[in-house]
Amino acid sequence: MKQVVQPAAGGPVRVVDVPRPTIRPTEVLVRTVASVMSPGTERAVARLAQSSLAAKARSRPDLVREVVRKARRDGVAATARAVRARLDDDVPLGYSAAGVAVEVGEAVEGIAPGQLVATGGAGKANHAEYQAVPGLLCVPVPDGVSAERAAFATLASIALHGVRLADVGAGDRVVVLGLGLVGQLAARLALAAGCEVAGIDVADEPAQRAMASGAFGLVDAGDETTKAVLEWSRGRGADAVVVAAATPSSDAMRRVPELCRDRANVVVVGDVGLDLDRRPLYERELTLRFARSYGPGRYEPSYEDWAVDLPPGLVRWTEGRNLEAVLDLLASERLTLEDLVTRRVPIADAADAYARLLDHSGPPAMAVLFTYPGDAAVEGPITVTPRPSPPAGEPGVGLIGAGAFATTVLVPGLKAAAFSRLVAVASASGLTSLRMAERAGFERAVSGPDAVIDDPDIDVVVIATPHDTHAALAAKALRAGKHVFCEKPLALSEEELADVEAAWREGGGVLFAGFNRRWSPAVAAVRERVAGPLVITYRVNAGQLPARHWYHDRRQGGRLLGEVCHFVDTCAAIVGETAVATSVRAVASGRGERLLHEDVVVALSYADDSLATISYASGGHASTEKERIEVLGGGHSALIVDFRKVVLDGRDVSRTVRAGKGHPEELKAFRRAVLMGDRSGAEVALASARTTLQAAANLC
Repeated sequence: MKQVVQPAAGGPVRVVDVPRPTIRPTEVLVRTVASVMSPGTERAVARLAQSSLAAKARSRPDLVREVVRKARRDGVAATARAVRARLDDDVPLGYSAAGVAVEVGEAVEGIAPGQLVATGGAGKANHAEYQAVPGLLCVPVPDGVSAERAAFATLASIALHGVRLADVGAGDRVVVLGLGLVGQLAARLALAAGCEVAGIDVADEPAQRAMASGAFGLVDAGDETTKAVLEWSRGRGADAVVVAAATPSSDAMRRVPELCRDRANVVVVGDVGLDLDRRPLYERELTLRFARSYGPGRYEPSYEDWAVDLPPGLVRWTEGRNLEAVLDLLASERLTLEDLVTRRVPIADAADAYARLLDHSGPPAMAVLFTYPGDAAVEGPITVTPRPSPPAGEPGVGLIGAGAFATTVLVPGLKAAAFSRLVAVASASGLTSLRMAERAGFERAVSGPDAVIDDPDIDVVVIATPHDTHAALAAKALRAGKHVFCEKPLALSEEELADVEAAWREGGGVLFAGFNRRWSPAVAAVRERVAGPLVITYRVNAGQLPARHWYHDRRQGGRLLGEVCHFVDTCAAIVGETAVATSVRAVASGRGERLLHEDVVVALSYADDSLATISYASGGHASTEKERIEVLGGGHSALIVDFRKVVLDGRDVSRTVRAGKGHPEELKAFRRAVLMGDRSGAEVALASARTTLQAAANLC
């Protein structure tokens, strides 16, 4: 399928052929009929991507700080690889569209295949022939509303949310400052609500367009315009001002107070400078609000990703219900917008439309509508690196999941382990699978995990998908007779683990889980020196996660199942056997669910009387090392610090022990097992997974 992307490292916007996306249970697969380019927002995205690294850093100081923290924690080389991988990505463009539902996830209600739907969401409702959209951002289109009109629903919802925050109704006087596409929509929505509207812009054409829609259109001329607004509002000033301008300058915001009545509401919708003078805001006691996109639910994982709707009795207008309201206004023809379409462009010619937008060639664009062929190809692999004759006996590798870890760690590790035949890669978005195939040298990019598992050219399946998919994919690949390398955790429940084990015993393939630390040179050095029974103290300074991090998604099992499993396995590797008993205590994190607690202590005991304690904490200082392992036993002592420093019996041997957490060594061991048919690695993976699940069951 065709998709419009902006390379993050710069260069022009491109239209690329990528595999079709796949959906999760809370999503809908939509064949796009129309999508709308928002000139202001998408021009800003393209310009930032095409700017220098210094300009990017100035624009996003928060990301610069994140890079510095990562460099301190993981080292400069690993951080540089991660930054390069991010810059090698493509940014999908578009966030307001409409199309026909093709597949509907089992957790989605109110939508059936074949329905015309309006879709929203940056990175979801893309300019692409197919979209995988959250169910709550996918709304059926009423009869009589065309796909081209419905494609404006998300853009109009941004304007509608701003008007709602202005708290205005029939008879109120509303000024819309900035008459780009969102400003034009805000003016029309305020008119539809019974308000009197004045629209102000620095250019004549947008002001004339607002005038034609029923607003009082003004070209900003400073004091003269202020006087006109005061006369229009009977000398009182506006009841509300919606700032829809997009400029780094603060001039637009400095204009606002003189346009307002006493105690008016000011709503900032556009990206404007905010270098303000307090005095005029104070003198009128203005209420200043900032509109967050298109309504409550935006940027909330529970709403957008998990499909947990907000009760209408508590939150009447979510982003999804704002979409519904816009569509209802279109159906009743109280909102018209056909005249806002500047150009209609076939999706195949989208790159030219962006080039014209960025170099300002041709007349100014208000809204560019992308159209799509009605016979978009359903599916087909994208051939990237054709190989006519594979090496004799070389196992073909298929990768499911193409995120940051796969890009920066797994694929380089596979190559270092001498896996030379990379056959196919699949990811949920399709776009990331294409980029992975191009960067890493996979023969083809495909749509969905089944295209990897069912491929007769693939002998080895590598799974690097979200945690809640690991067990099902591993079991399916094993039953298909494949060798499987599955990133940790192997399973999130005893039932899932039992199914994986049964599939492994049925299928005859090799199974490894991504417990890499047991393969690290540091652990190997310690095992050569110490002898049991041992006492192990493993302290992890895990660090705090952002509020919207995916580890807070209950479906992914939390940090105990998803990360502490690493340390459980490492202790087993040092002792040389599996724990026979576990106990766990956790500090309540305020998240309610025990598996989402982020501070835990796990105590493990072993048949040889060894003991291990894993202290996993999120509240430590960032300058403190992340992992510190102390091992005492048999008259010896050992210390491992972040797998870079190793001390044996008081002597620092770091210079003779290669640094690293064991990823390349693990993948080399996996390759040997595949070539030799050695299936013993599965017993280790299953045992550590089982111990971690027992710890979770004992959590108190």
